[in-house]
Amino acid sequence: MGKIIAKRLVMLVLVVFGVTFITFLLSHIIPGDPARMMVGQRASEETLNAVRRQLALDQPVWVQYELYLRGLLHGDLGTSIRTQQPVARDLMTFFPATVELAIVAFIFAILLGIPLGVLSAVKKDRAWDHGGRVFAIAGVSIPVFWSGLVVILIFYGYLGWFPSTGRLDINLHPPTHITGLYLVDSLLSGDYVAFRNSLWHLLLPAAVLSYAQLAIVMRQVRASMLEVLGQEYIRTAKANGISGISLLFRYALRNALIPTVTVIGLSFGSLLGGAVVTETVFSWPGMGKYVVDSISNLDFPAIMGFTLVISFGYVVINLLVDIMYYYLDPQIKE
Repeated sequence: MGKIIAKRLVMLVLVVFGVTFITFLLSHIIPGDPARMMVGQRASEETLNAVRRQLALDQPVWVQYELYLRGLLHGDLGTSIRTQQPVARDLMTFFPATVELAIVAFIFAILLGIPLGVLSAVKKDRAWDHGGRVFAIAGVSIPVFWSGLVVILIFYGYLGWFPSTGRLDINLHPPTHITGLYLVDSLLSGDYVAFRNSLWHLLLPAAVLSYAQLAIVMRQVRASMLEVLGQEYIRTAKANGISGISLLFRYALRNALIPTVTVIGLSFGSLLGGAVVTETVFSWPGMGKYVVDSISNLDFPAIMGFTLVISFGYVVINLLVDIMYYYLDPQIKE
């Protein structure tokens, strides 16, 4: 276990360094003047040059990159051109909304994807399996922005069952800030009205965000279950009188989850990164909408900060996946 963690920590450093280099290089290749975006089009040349000196834009590119890396070592992601606030502070403000949306979408994907995958494997080549295949293909094929608009049109526009935007109704105050996750904060503070309302606001965007990952998990579980159900030890278990739920979930599913864990882990990372489109469609005040607004304003520090957070999350998730392998597959311990 120590070797696994040490290897992943080294990878974390390499990934972060690589991401910083690529994003920094791209930010200087794309046409645009961050200093001009910050001071505005009517600012004088003296003001513009002063801002360039302040941002070290008058220095060579390699010097700017060195200064950027030094700032990262101290937790400084730079200052947002659009909000004039430290990027780290902005991301900490919007990060809880994205995490809450991703967690609920992840729960949907796991709670529905695994049972549906098991059922498709058990009902192989039957009507249920064919229906599940169509459902999965649709999930990975339909663009998120289109499915989001359709869902809003039906469940908000026509039926009026769910709200279309935001985390809470405009007439409600957010719960007492503890973690930034409205569901958790409302429960901890005993504000059950805010809990129900925030959950109601979460269901539509979380369902749309989870659909593609749910389909992927479902197909991976089905393929793994079919492979496991054909193994010799499963036939031996059946010969010894073990059948039904015990055979499927105690013996087959545990081994089928070993290759599925990688897909499940990467699904959460995809949910964090994929929240960009969903948050834009549903006007969800998270990191995704923040980075879209930053792209529109050529806010390179904010874009680079967002990219670093997502890449860091992917590496951490990979570490957790390796740890789960360690407990699911006894052979890894040998």
